[in-house]
Amino acid sequence: MADINYEPQTAENANCFKEAVCIDAGRIYDSCSDKDCLEDLRVYFTDAGQPLIDNAYSVKCRRVEVLNVFLDVEPVPFNRGFYSVDMTYFFLVRLDAYTSPVAAPIQVDGLATFCKKVILYGSEGNVKVFSTEGQSMVDFPEDCGCYKNLPKASVKVAEPIVLATNLCEACNSHCCETTITVPKGISKRFEGDFSCANPKRYVEITLGIFSIVQLERQVQMMIPVYDFCIPDKECITTSDNPCELFKRIKFPVDEFFPPRLSNEEEDTGCGCQ
Repeated sequence: MADINYEPQTAENANCFKEAVCIDAGRIYDSCSDKDCLEDLRVYFTDAGQPLIDNAYSVKCRRVEVLNVFLDVEPVPFNRGFYSVDMTYFFLVRLDAYTSPVAAPIQVDGLATFCKKVILYGSEGNVKVFSTEGQSMVDFPEDCGCYKNLPKASVKVAEPIVLATNLCEACNSHCCETTITVPKGISKRFEGDFSCANPKRYVEITLGIFSIVQLERQVQMMIPVYDFCIPDKECITTSDNPCELFKRIKFPVDEFFPPRLSNEEEDTGCGCQ
């Protein structure tokens, strides 16, 4: 059987320094990683989903997805070179609502939010940056066509881990939290309108998330160059014959024989005390 083998590509003159060139690229000036446990996040539902929650006697969280993270960067007063990064997380919460013991659960989508702020070092820059990208003399923008020389913030988030889901009875302490202002780009993912008032029941979830926040700037850097990166591997041609394509697939050994733990992770003891 013919298997498809993938080998890493290497340049011919990988060990021969050729020249030093100047490039314009993003340099990470500061970053931080964090592990957050978000307890009792309120889940908001549209007018199409809230009646199902009001009539449910139990809910189960199927999955949680990070829809978007809005970031805002502002300089920290009296601390030159440092910036505060305000982040607003938007989570899509997919629940199974059980309205009857003899009926199948009904899928309901809700929205949860979380705000966080970190302070990182992003260096200083007091110049305006202009670029031909996106510029046109026919449709010249009203502004100067430049952007503030603030560092660029980015956040990398792993898939959230659902730790707990609670269905609670509404009380007076939650009357002020019946509505939420949702950006249009986020609300388009949901059916209905987030304007439900006086819910009978509400849902709270506890999530665990891992994230990395970075501040970077576009700078010119001198780097060594060995050679142009020319692919040395020929493209694999495809065939219209489905059997020929099937022959190129490796035999799924792990599906028949699940892999064992590594030697470092295996418990070599017999289990006796």
